[in-house]
Amino acid sequence: MGIVEEAHNLRVVGEGKRGVIVLAHGFGTDQSVWKHLVPHLVADYRVVLFDTMGAGPTNPDYFDFSRYATLEGYALDLLAILEELGMASCIYVGHSVSAVIGVLASISRPDLFSKLVLLSASPRYAATLPHFLSSCLIRLIPTR
Repeated sequence: MGIVEEAHNLRVVGEGKRGVIVLAHGFGTDQSVWKHLVPHLVADYRVVLFDTMGAGPTNPDYFDFSRYATLEGYALDLLAILEELGMASCIYVGHSVSAVIGVLASISRPDLFSKLVLLSASPRYAATLPHFLSSCLIRLIPTR
């Protein structure tokens, strides 16, 4: 097991016939919050579960105050997880603060995200959404 897997309690379950779904928990919870949803997904999807740094049973030795002073550090972790797993594209489901973490990660690597499902996204970080939406429009509008 590598550092990324160990640091985030990374688990991958399911068949993956229809693609990959990444489930990212919200503030104050851990990946166990998805325990009732996962059984409904594993027959069709490869499901990626992880704990954000500092949540659940993550090892405090991996916590770096300067890295996690902003949500960009968590977005970098998400990108590292996807890279470690060799993901080409995924459906990302983010709850609470992880919704915004997914938005931030998708801004820098839009190719890794086929869909973003944002559940109760944190309004405090809504300022990142206009930048995200404008980057989506730039990709949708053909240039000459």
